[in-house]
Amino acid sequence: MCIFDFKNTLLVTKLMFDVVAVVPVVEVVVVVVVTVVVVYVALAVVVYVVVVVVVVVVVVVVVVVVVVVVVVVVDLFEF
Repeated sequence: MCIFDFKNTLLVTKLMFDVVAVVPVVEVVVVVVVTVVVVYVALAVVVYVVVVVVVVVVVVVVVVVVVVVVVVVVDLFEF
């Protein structure tokens, strides 16, 4: 009976150590996943902002060019 109890104690101790060993792995996985998601979202936001800025700059440049061309053409026709 003593040996059986001792084996049970060893088994429980081993299970406890297994659980303790698994928890840090889960924590590491969670930290890695959260980090990847945060980095992905941050990159997506940066890319979105860059695209919006580029589109706005292109639109402004096109509008300025059109206005300049119209003004030059109107000036030419006035003379």
